[in-house]
Amino acid sequence: MIPRYAPGDVAALFSDERRFDTMLEVELLAAEALGELGVIPPADLAALRARRPTVDAAFVDAVNERELVTHHDTAAFVDVVQERIGSPEGAWVHYGLTSSDVVDTALCHTLAAAMDLVIDDATKLRDALTRRAVSSVDAPIVGRTHGVHAEPTTYGAKFALFALQVQRDIERAEHARRGIAVGKLSGAVGTYSNIDPEVEAYVCQRLGLVPVPATQVIARDRHAEVLYACAAIGTTIEQFALEVRLLARTEVGEVEEPFAPGQKGSSTMPHKRNPVVAERLCGLARVSRGYLQAGLEDVALWHERDISHSSVERVVLPDALMLTVYMLRQATWLADGLVLHEERALANLTEGSLGLVFSQSVLLALIESGMGRDEAYRIVQRDSRRTVEEGRAFRDVIESDDEVALSAAAIDRAFDLDRLLAQRRRVLDALTWRS
Repeated sequence: MIPRYAPGDVAALFSDERRFDTMLEVELLAAEALGELGVIPPADLAALRARRPTVDAAFVDAVNERELVTHHDTAAFVDVVQERIGSPEGAWVHYGLTSSDVVDTALCHTLAAAMDLVIDDATKLRDALTRRAVSSVDAPIVGRTHGVHAEPTTYGAKFALFALQVQRDIERAEHARRGIAVGKLSGAVGTYSNIDPEVEAYVCQRLGLVPVPATQVIARDRHAEVLYACAAIGTTIEQFALEVRLLARTEVGEVEEPFAPGQKGSSTMPHKRNPVVAERLCGLARVSRGYLQAGLEDVALWHERDISHSSVERVVLPDALMLTVYMLRQATWLADGLVLHEERALANLTEGSLGLVFSQSVLLALIESGMGRDEAYRIVQRDSRRTVEEGRAFRDVIESDDEVALSAAAIDRAFDLDRLLAQRRRVLDALTWRS
C-alpha cells in the first residue's frame, strides 16, 4: 500500500519485522510444547529462549540475503534463526514443522489483530453516524428516488440508516475475525505425521487462536471472508460518501464537507469547495472490492496445497486491511464534520418541489373522500404536470381544480409536513447500542 493510504498502526502489523517476529514466536512456542512433551531437553529449551534473536532491520536483511541462496523465504528465515541461536540448540527450531505451519499461523494471528483495529474503527464510525442521527432527526430533507423528489424524510433518518448498515458490517467483521483467528501445526499435509497435536494446541492457546483441521495450509475461504468484510465496509462507506457527493452539488446544496482554513478547492477557481474526501472514498471502495475478487480466486488450490495464493496474499491482505482502516477513519471524520444546510434543505423540500412531495397525501385524501383510486391518481398526476409546466405551487393548482372536492381541513392535512414526519423518531429505536 502506498504511504498515503497506509495508517501507521496497521502498516506496522504487516511489516517484515513484525512478520518474522511473529513467526519466530510460533517456532519458539512449538519448541516449548516439545519440551513439555519431553522431546527437547530442558537445557536446550532454555537456550532457545535465552538466545532469541532480535528481529530488526538487520535480521530482515539477513533473511533476504539468505533467500538469494535458498530461493525459499521460510527456509531462509529458519537458517538465520538457527545461526543466531547457535548449535546444537538451534537445530530444534522448526522441528517436525512445515513452512505453512509457521507462516499460516503467524499470518492468522496478524490478521486477527488487524481485524480488531477494523472493528474498533468501524464502531467509531457507527457511533459518529449515530450522534448525527440523534441530533438531526427533526431536520426535514426531501427524500429522492431515482434522483427525483419523492417524499419528505429527515437528515437523521439518513444518518441512522447508514449507522445500522455499519453495525451489520461490524457483525460481519466480528464473524470474519473469529474465522481467521485459527492456527495449524499439523505437518506437511496436515496429518500430524511428525508433530504431536499437543504442540498445535499449546501454540494456538498461547496465541489466542483456535486449532483447526487443515491440509498443508489453512483453508483460504477464511481469508476470503476477511476480504469480504473489508469490501462490505468499503461499499457501505461508498454509499455514505456518494450521498454526500449528491447532496453537495451546487443545485442541491444540502450538505458540505468540512473546509479547513487555508484549504484550496481548486488550483484555478477560488470559489470551489469540492467533496474531495467523499470522492476519494468512492474511488477506494472500488479497489477494496478488487481485493475480494483476488481472495476468492485463492480459495481453490491443487490437492493439499500449492503456492498460487501466496504471492496474491502478500499484496491483497495487507493492502485491504490498511485501506479499510484508512477509509473508516476518513469516513468518521466526514460524518463528524459534515455541514448540514438545513434551511436550504427545507427550501428545496417546499419551494424547490413546488409542493409536489405531497402528491401521495392528496391522492389518499381523494380516495378517503370516496373517489376511486384510478380517477384520483389521474387527477393528481394531471395537476402535478400542470404544477411543473406553469411553475405554480401544487397546492394552488389542487385548490383551483373543480374536480378536487376536498375540504380546507383535508387539504391542510394533506400538506402538513409534521404529519408526514410524525414517525421520524422511530428509526432511532433501532440504534440499540446508543446510550
